[in-house]
Amino acid sequence: MDNLPKCPACGSEFTYEDGGMYICPECAHEWPKGGATEAGADDRIIKDANGNVLQDGDAVTVIKDLKVKGSSLVVKVGTKVKNIRLVDGDHDIDCKIEGIGAMKLKSEFVKKI
Repeated sequence: MDNLPKCPACGSEFTYEDGGMYICPECAHEWPKGGATEAGADDRIIKDANGNVLQDGDAVTVIKDLKVKGSSLVVKVGTKVKNIRLVDGDHDIDCKIEGIGAMKLKSEFVKKI
């Protein structure tokens, strides 16, 4: 049991094997024995409005006026956003926009530069 890996989610030492999976009893995280540390970490491919694959650090342009919730601000068409970060959830992109600040954008409203 000393050679079992620690849980990648919480760092617990109390992991155990079950079939082809490792399981953490403290946080209930499961991951395959094959070496992948995060289940589904690389499975999701995020594409822009034109079908180009996006990656962390890319620069994109907004293709539609977007209202900012809870504010009277609008992100205008053609606004360039540099150094995006891809995240999970209903909004795929975390970024900072000049004059507005931190934002979450959907990939369907941007195109890669």
